[in-house]
Amino acid sequence: MLRLIKRFKREEAGAVTVDWVVLTAAIVGISLGLIGLLQNALTDKSEGIGTYVEDRTDLLD
Repeated sequence: MLRLIKRFKREEAGAVTVDWVVLTAAIVGISLGLIGLLQNALTDKSEGIGTYVEDRTDLLD
């Protein structure tokens, strides 16, 4: 049993996997936070662009 614990302690493959999981989770968390911050501003801009396009297409009729 002691030999198994020593071998587990020497192995680095598991640590690399944990690093990647933590890094990926951080990237996803930051991305979701940015989406939350930018959502209202982007929605307002897109609605403004939609209104502008509608006004311009009315002039073509």
